Amino acid sequence: MAEVPSPQMTEQLDNEEVREILKNTTDLRQYSRQIEKEFKEVENKSIEDYIAESQNIANLHNQINDCDDVLERMENMLMSFQSVLNNISTEITQLQRKSVSMSLQLTNRQSVKAQLSQFIEDMAVSEEMINIIMETPVTERDFSTQLNVLNHKLSLVKELSFNESKSTSDVSDVLQKLRLKAMAKIRSYLLEQIYKFRKPMTNYQIPQNAMLKHKFFFEFILSNERHVAQEICSEYIDTMGKIYYSYFKSYSTRLASLKFEESCTKDDLMGIEDNASKGLFSKTTSLKHKSTIFTIGKRGDILNQQLEAPIIVPHAQLKNRYTVEALFRSEQYALVDNACREYLFVTEFFMVRGTQAQDLFNQIMGKTLTLMIKNLETSIHDCFDTIAMFLCIHLIFRYQLMCHKRCVPALDKYWDSLQAVLWPRLELVFRLNIQSIHDCDPTKFNKELGPHYITRRYAEFSAAIVGISEHFPNELVSRLLLELQNEVECFILRMAAIFPTRKDQLIYLINNYDLVLGVLMEHTRDNSKEAEAFREQLNSRSAEYVEEILAPHFGGIIQFVKECEHFFEKEQMDELRKQERRSLALVASFSANWKKSLEELNREVLLSFPSLLTGSQLLQLALASLVQYYHRFHKLLTPNARAQLTNIHVVMVEIKKYKSNY
Repeated sequence: MAEVPSPQMTEQLDNEEVREILKNTTDLRQYSRQIEKEFKEVENKSIEDYIAESQNIANLHNQINDCDDVLERMENMLMSFQSVLNNISTEITQLQRKSVSMSLQLTNRQSVKAQLSQFIEDMAVSEEMINIIMETPVTERDFSTQLNVLNHKLSLVKELSFNESKSTSDVSDVLQKLRLKAMAKIRSYLLEQIYKFRKPMTNYQIPQNAMLKHKFFFEFILSNERHVAQEICSEYIDTMGKIYYSYFKSYSTRLASLKFEESCTKDDLMGIEDNASKGLFSKTTSLKHKSTIFTIGKRGDILNQQLEAPIIVPHAQLKNRYTVEALFRSEQYALVDNACREYLFVTEFFMVRGTQAQDLFNQIMGKTLTLMIKNLETSIHDCFDTIAMFLCIHLIFRYQLMCHKRCVPALDKYWDSLQAVLWPRLELVFRLNIQSIHDCDPTKFNKELGPHYITRRYAEFSAAIVGISEHFPNELVSRLLLELQNEVECFILRMAAIFPTRKDQLIYLINNYDLVLGVLMEHTRDNSKEAEAFREQLNSRSAEYVEEILAPHFGGIIQFVKECEHFFEKEQMDELRKQERRSLALVASFSANWKKSLEELNREVLLSFPSLLTGSQLLQLALASLVQYYHRFHKLLTPNARAQLTNIHVVMVEIKKYKSNY
């Protein structure tokens, strides 16, 4: 592409051309005439060329005119087509609008037809419905079906009457008569079912199930005539309230007659002297000693296997006698079973929830629950059986949990009331037991090295309380157990102080601590606080006892080790050599008497402890301590004395003879 000259370049070229013209021609007029002449020549040549091509130009003009005619005709034709297409588009648009309008009209007509048909069907009262409502028994399925239809029609008429719809006047009279007839038949049927509860020996679950089967009856009455619904509800409350009250009053009285004739009294506290043979189960079982009051035995099964066992039937168990907690369990389980079923019935049949359900339940069961609370207050007023009361409290925990699993919260206040009765009495009797131990005079008891019966009572009682409360721990119980434990430990120490020698005191302490620990570990977890406390006491006293029993036989060696061992540690060998005469005497004494000493040690330990396992463990502990002292003694001897000392392997062989298989 040629480069376009800039204005500066153009101006420069013009100037050069002007300079060239001025250079070659001196007269500008002459140059002008020359230029005009050249222009004229060029014009004449152009005219000649045009004349020569005039025929072709004329032909081209004619062809252009022809093309204009053709294009004009085509334009007219296209304009005609455009007009036709515009007309067609307008017709299509009109047809489309008509189609939409017709579709909307059809939809509206169908909607009106459906609503009108439904309205007519809802408003029309068929002969079949009239005959069934008037003549069919309420228990028939057809009656329930038509009652639903009637209820729907009544609701519709009530709604339309607010809008002053004239169509309701045609059927309202008939529907009201049918409503009154249906109400009368349903009322009669429901009252008949309620009156069935009043017949003696009636299983009231049967009429309740019949009422639940037709629970829509009450819904119909409630939505159409509230005062009739209130009448039925009041009649049910009055009837069932009296039935439950009468049943549980009779049942509680008859259960009370099955209680053990001889129960715990204030003379059966833990610290009271065991000088009588009577006890909790004295006349009816073989458990005749007071210790059974503090032993749980199989009574704990009531919280597990027997929790949902069949209730006690008094007339079938006249020859048997039961503990307080067994009678309490039977009575409360009967209440749980009946109360849960009643609560679920009233919530479903009377269609109540929350506080309304609670209020209705209280109207039915309130008098009965109050009676049972008063019965409990009376029965434990003079109760001194702590384990029984504690089992009753834990029965309450489990039955409350059972009610919650059945979605019945209606008894929560009742359970709280029972606990408010039991806890103060439990704490009072618990503290009376603690005080009875505090008031014990050790000088009144026999000087026996075996476990004291108060210790045994405490061990069994503590294990029972700890075992029961594992799943539902309580701060008050833990505090009372700690107070009781401290009091028992003080009592054991006071009892040990009546023995003249330290060895007898240690034997007594070990026997008592070992008994408590054994019972606790048998019935509770190994890591319970009570077990840990007595394990520490037992280990401490056992170590001290080992020192006491080794002293008469090997006291010289033990004393020598304790006095001279620091010389060896400080490498003061001269001081050790000064003790050679003393060490030789000890070596000679040991060599002469060690086998006899082991026999006496074995006999003494086994005779001092009634538990063979405890005696064997203490003996092994003493022998192990002896071997340690022997090794330490061997290190402190001079070569001369060491050569005369009995070989340690010989001693070990002899010691192994006393190893027990327990």
